[in-house]
Amino acid sequence: MAKIVLASSSPRRKELMDRITRGQYEIMIPGVEETFDGMSPPEDVVAEFSRKKAGSVRRRCDPDDIIIAADTIVWHEGAVLGKPAGGEDAARMLRELSGGWHSVYTGLTVRRGDTVLTQEEITSVKMREFSDEMIRRYIQTGEPLDKAGAYGIQGAGALLVERVDGDFFNVMGLPLCRLSTMLESIGIDLMLM
Repeated sequence: MAKIVLASSSPRRKELMDRITRGQYEIMIPGVEETFDGMSPPEDVVAEFSRKKAGSVRRRCDPDDIIIAADTIVWHEGAVLGKPAGGEDAARMLRELSGGWHSVYTGLTVRRGDTVLTQEEITSVKMREFSDEMIRRYIQTGEPLDKAGAYGIQGAGALLVERVDGDFFNVMGLPLCRLSTMLESIGIDLMLM
């Protein structure tokens, strides 16, 4: 029997998959090294990495299994903001984001046998203006240290976000509406799970 496989180690993607599948899926950690050349458009980067992630777990799956893989980056003023190297790096990123807009790009791949569908989702996020003291207090929570862009919209980082234009769940790393329509195109209805 075919199963759904999430090719991800992200706790946030797992949380979202739990919500929409009621736990009816498996996790396989992809073996993909993510390096950016700095020249490719962000939508191409996330699409490529999501395809690579899906491909890296394929040999551990049955041919009829449905593999879901995603890659998300925070894009601000022509550069990727990855996970901070530490507290000072997180503070630098948050100061850059304060009071302005940035984009969150996710590449999403659904693979079943030889069928490979890849699409991208882009969400714009407006951060409120925040002081160095607010940044210091947020970093003390520990939350920004393992998040791209140094914030988590699903936690205390939500207090820094003024507005979201686009798929909220994309900012968490898994655009659920797009995922649902991609799965429907290969005959999988998440509402029936």
